[in-house]
Amino acid sequence: MMRLVSMLFVPGDRPERMEKALGSGADALILDLEDSVSAANKQMAREAIAAFLDRPRTQVKLFVRINPLQGDYARDDMAAVMPHRPDGICLPKAEGIASIRELESLIGDAECAIFPLVTETPLAMFRLGEYAGASERICGLTWGAEDLPAAIGATQARLPDGTFTPPIELARSLTLFAAHAAGVEAIETITPNFKDLDALRKYAERAAADGFTGMMAIHPAQVPVINAAFTPSPETVAHAQKIVDAFASSPGAGVLSIDGEMIDAPHLKQAERVLTRAGH
Repeated sequence: MMRLVSMLFVPGDRPERMEKALGSGADALILDLEDSVSAANKQMAREAIAAFLDRPRTQVKLFVRINPLQGDYARDDMAAVMPHRPDGICLPKAEGIASIRELESLIGDAECAIFPLVTETPLAMFRLGEYAGASERICGLTWGAEDLPAAIGATQARLPDGTFTPPIELARSLTLFAAHAAGVEAIETITPNFKDLDALRKYAERAAADGFTGMMAIHPAQVPVINAAFTPSPETVAHAQKIVDAFASSPGAGVLSIDGEMIDAPHLKQAERVLTRAGH
């Protein structure tokens, strides 16, 4: 499975930022052709991304966020970037299996992952269960807190204390469930205030605790904070290893006692996930 703990957006019309972003520590860059690029700069951004994709590759995965399939730019985006072998396509405003099928027709036979943003339209909310089994190309699901409020006429996405409003929190939760149902990475959305790294740390730690496996960033300074939040502590890893070892020593046991706590199959599954995240 592709490691996608930290995914950093880079505007497609800022090629000088792409090279710097490679050294940020992010697992993947999302080279953007959508929201961060004006209509006047779309073609220039396509050319800049194509040139960057032709550079010698590193271990950092290179995704391209195209424009929505529902609009006028997506097919030109795909025609411009696919010959240069992106590792994946980030699909905004995805609406279930129909969107995946349409994108796959544009990808053709190329080896290319699909990373959909799955909560950006009202219809998309009712299609979240369709990603399970939709395509082996899907590497993860993510969501956004910007487009959906505008689509439903909401005047805010966040409450004064910074937490999401109930409708937006629902979109977050359903994305988490949809990703796990599909057996792919569950990627948390961005935090727009890239200067408040303490708030980012708290939010990223909450996301990891909730079951997200990674998070997107909009500034290189956010990447180390995200990587740290999604890396299990040595104490957590040691406890997980103890659980796995205990069940390995007692393969017929359904329930075990470890450090005075009753441990069963769900604990074992969680422990195995911790070890996977830690690279064990």
